[in-house]
Amino acid sequence: MYTEPLQILIDELGKLPGIGPKSAQRLAFHLLRVSDEDALRLARAIAVMKEKTTFCERCFNIAEGTLCAYCNDPGREGSVICVVEDPRDIVAVERTHEFRGRYHVLQGAISPIEGIGPERLRIGELLSRIEPEAVQEVILCTNPTIEGEATAMYLARLLKPLGLRVTRIASGLPVGGDLEYADELTLGRALEGRHEVQA
Repeated sequence: MYTEPLQILIDELGKLPGIGPKSAQRLAFHLLRVSDEDALRLARAIAVMKEKTTFCERCFNIAEGTLCAYCNDPGREGSVICVVEDPRDIVAVERTHEFRGRYHVLQGAISPIEGIGPERLRIGELLSRIEPEAVQEVILCTNPTIEGEATAMYLARLLKPLGLRVTRIASGLPVGGDLEYADELTLGRALEGRHEVQA
């Protein structure tokens, strides 16, 4: 129906997450209509990203060399590691300006439905960092989903016997949220994580 090069592009775009067949066609036709310079700029950006961006050898965040910016920063507190599922989660934590330790990216979460077990995550690499880096605290900053919770519980069982302080980020109601719109799980978490009010 389409020319072979266009169909190949549609097929490749359709392999991207969140892109269905219709979106893939829309993107392919958009790229067909844009100027040659715009299309080549996109192609070059993809090629340069693939060539220059890797995963940090220590924490598995994105990097432009062997180590990422956080692992290379001598001002970061090395005895505290914040464990996240994905490099994008680091950006969210950094926006808070509340954390000055180092990170460890699991590259996913335990999900039996998707066939992702602990062996597919960067858990062994996390455990191998504990002693050499003199880690004292591990903050489990996985998503508040069933998979994230399962991953956090699995990690806690592995890390607690090592004599570390193992903490989990608090979850509950967002600032500015209304109680009437909160689901039972979120409100339950907020009640669980309550703390004493300082007068």
